[in-house]
Amino acid sequence: MHSAAAEPPLPLLPFGHVAHERLGMPYPAPPGSLSPSAPPAGGVPEQVAYTRDASIYDSRTSTFDTYRRQLVDLLPLRPGDVVLDVGCGTGLCFEQVRDRIGAEGAIVGVDASREMLEVAAARVAARGWRNVLLVQSAVEQAELPAVDHVLFCATHDVLQSDAALDNVLAHVRDGGTVAATGGKWAPPWAIALNAGILALHAPYVRNFTGFDRPWNRLESRLERLRVREVAMGGGYLASGTVPSRIVPLGAGPLDRESDDAGPRQARR
Repeated sequence: MHSAAAEPPLPLLPFGHVAHERLGMPYPAPPGSLSPSAPPAGGVPEQVAYTRDASIYDSRTSTFDTYRRQLVDLLPLRPGDVVLDVGCGTGLCFEQVRDRIGAEGAIVGVDASREMLEVAAARVAARGWRNVLLVQSAVEQAELPAVDHVLFCATHDVLQSDAALDNVLAHVRDGGTVAATGGKWAPPWAIALNAGILALHAPYVRNFTGFDRPWNRLESRLERLRVREVAMGGGYLASGTVPSRIVPLGAGPLDRESDDAGPRQARR
C-alpha cells in the first residue's frame, strides 16, 4: 500500500456503475468512475514499487502467485458473495475470486496507490468485468460497503494499523472469513534466509515492526484464527472468522438485485 498526496480521481471507466449500484454506495462521480474515497495521508516518503514501478509489479512478484491462490482458497466463497481485497494493488487476486463468486457477486478493491489502481482498472476493463469497484484511499479512511469476506495479500503495513483493521472488520458480516498472507521473518538462527527475506520485501514494506508475527493484531479481532507458515518460515497463510456483532452499514446496504433491474438510487 502506498500513501501519497491526494490526486484527482482516475479517468472514467466502463465497469464501475454496476458495482456501485449492487453495493448501494453513493456515486462519487458520474456512473462508471473509479471511486476516490478519503485521500491518503501526505508527507510520507514515496514507495516507488507502488508508483513509478507499478507497471512491472506483476512480473516482479510472480513467484508469489502460488500463495495468492492459496490465500483465495482460504475463503469459503459462493456465487453472489461480496469480497473486499485490501491493498488490492494491480488486482492480481481478482480473477480467482471472480471465478468463484460469479457475475452476481462483487469485488471491492481498495488501495492508496493511484498508479497501482490504474493497472488494476486496465485489467478489469480488458476482461469486461462489471462487478468490480476500485477505491483509491488509505485503508484507515476508506468508505466501504458491507462485505462477506476479506483478503489481505502482501499488506504488512496495513495489518500493523489498528485503525485500518477496525475500519475493514467493521464492514464484514458476522461469521465472514478474513484471510491474510505475506512475508515474515524466519527463525532467528536462519541468518542467510532472513537476509534474503529483507532484500525481497524491502521495496514493498515501509516498516518491518511486527514482521515476526504479522497476523498479531488479527488474533484479538477474529475467532478460530489459524496460521500456517510457508516458504521455510519466511511466509505465512492465516485465516479466521469475524465474531458475531452488528455490522455498521456505513456505505449503504448491499443490493443483490440483478443488473438488468435498471438504475437504482443509492440508499444512505
